[in-house]
Amino acid sequence: MGRSSTASRKHRSSLRNGASTTTPNVRTRPWDTGHPHPSRLQQNQSLSTKGYPCNNLSFRLVQNIGQVTLRLELFNKVNDLGVGAQGVGGRTTVLDVKIRTFPSHAASLPVALIPQCVADRHIKFILDGSGPAQFDPPDINNWPEVVLQNDANHVRRVDVDRLTPEEIRGWKAGDMLLISGHLLTARDKAHRRLVEMLDAGEPLPVDLRGRSIYYVGPVTAVGDEIVGPAGPTTSKRMDPFTERLLDDTGPLLTIGKAERGPDTIKAIARHKTAYLMAVGGAAYLVSKAIRSSRIVAFPELGMEAMHEFEVDDMPVTVAVDSKGQSIHTFGPARWRRTA
Repeated sequence: MGRSSTASRKHRSSLRNGASTTTPNVRTRPWDTGHPHPSRLQQNQSLSTKGYPCNNLSFRLVQNIGQVTLRLELFNKVNDLGVGAQGVGGRTTVLDVKIRTFPSHAASLPVALIPQCVADRHIKFILDGSGPAQFDPPDINNWPEVVLQNDANHVRRVDVDRLTPEEIRGWKAGDMLLISGHLLTARDKAHRRLVEMLDAGEPLPVDLRGRSIYYVGPVTAVGDEIVGPAGPTTSKRMDPFTERLLDDTGPLLTIGKAERGPDTIKAIARHKTAYLMAVGGAAYLVSKAIRSSRIVAFPELGMEAMHEFEVDDMPVTVAVDSKGQSIHTFGPARWRRTA
């Protein structure tokens, strides 16, 4: 978003020439510390501080050198974990590491981490009263070209309204699907309500048997939108409720973001269902696959009310299959580098 066109052209050129994609992108942001980017440093570079006079300037120099060294160390160690984008494995987990220091008592050892996805949502601007602020969208040419393989050998289409347990048993973790049909939505509050109703012996407002539950709270529609951005929320927050719902209500699929806990994976395998991962960080694009939406339960919960979506070719990945294989386990393991 903040790279110069020259830097982006060099980056695309290096990709075409076979350079490693783990080299971080050059970015300029308001919170940049002014330190050299990790890509400008050599692995074996020696940073000596000997011979400098002991004054405030030399202290700052030593501090900056330490931060630069730590940036490079963290950058390499994080990418060596093999976590990758969306946690499914890969050589690039972080594009850059920034370090800021602030005065504090040494005994408190305070550490704060801000992921890139949060930092990229912030922008500074001034309203001077002359009218609405105008922002230029990022140039798509700043990113390398991506060729999508969209043939039947890589993606299969699934009608969730006609889905059978036998079809689910044929899926493997890592399979890419385009799903169509009707989904029920439910987030934290709706899950808690459903379990509380089961505990009280009350009938549920909607039948979950054989259905697909999408962990999402859609943003209110604007203009002619069917729904606003409707990206998946983190699935682990639903883990405390998932086994109970699988035991007592019988949904076939759950759809969300990121990994599931080990107990939930065992429950998914025991019930021969599957957990699908929608694309995180692309809520607006996901909403374009939604053809209709209506509230079916708990309207008082606002955006966390249960909706029924009709979707067409919504892209998902099988994250946990009916055998309990999790892409978030074997994916990073394939890419992990050991010392």
